Amino acid sequence: MEWNLRRMESELRHINPDLLQPSKSFKKPSSGTITLNVGGFLYTAHRTTLAKQQGSFLEELANGKKPVQHTDSMGNPFIDRDGPVFRHVLNYLRTGELQLPDDFREAGLLRREADFYRLSELVEAVVEWESQRAAQREPAFLEVTDSHDRSQGLKVYCSDPSFIDKVKGRLVQISKSRLDGFPEEFVVSSNVIQFRHFIKSEPGSRLVLKEDSTFVCTLDCLKLETVMLALRSGFKLVTSLDSSKGSVVAAEALHFVK
Repeated sequence: MEWNLRRMESELRHINPDLLQPSKSFKKPSSGTITLNVGGFLYTAHRTTLAKQQGSFLEELANGKKPVQHTDSMGNPFIDRDGPVFRHVLNYLRTGELQLPDDFREAGLLRREADFYRLSELVEAVVEWESQRAAQREPAFLEVTDSHDRSQGLKVYCSDPSFIDKVKGRLVQISKSRLDGFPEEFVVSSNVIQFRHFIKSEPGSRLVLKEDSTFVCTLDCLKLETVMLALRSGFKLVTSLDSSKGSVVAAEALHFVK
């Protein structure tokens, strides 16, 4: 048997010596990358990415400061932590920004994982993200008041600043055919940022809708546009309207919640 194996090897070398050589297309793994097995999920990243935050668990692992205690069957360093959530840890190290899906529900778990890896900046980013989400879940209040006095104009108040941004994006002020922009008047309370915008109707000024360039010549039209925008944004009217006023446009105060 041994003689037959030597004979087959000799014949193969005679036919094509390269057959017994290592494949030339084979490349050794780059020393600049490292593959981690996190809870059964494989992640490959540059060592410099893992070493972004000095003193972290991953920085010590990537730079060889921390000996590998466990490996998987392929020889990859094994970390017995949550595998799917590590994706967000790695993306934060890559971009420096915390970008989570809108329906993400594991912020608490991500914060604990970031704490385990000693990524203090990521912990702070998760805490900030949680605070913003909590603020968004609070009921939003919208008030539209109109004194019907041209010197005072129309007042739109909303506890949700994103709605004010929508109003500003929908409406622009054009004065004497010159773009002046939308007024930037607002007030900040002690606990919540609350925007108040006053639109004054001055001689020679007109309001125009951005999308279709339809001129708004009266404050009543502007109020109606704001009310329609509120309804499209999910606000519900809670004001009991006086039937004698005829319409929401004639009402002096309108209140919405979301």
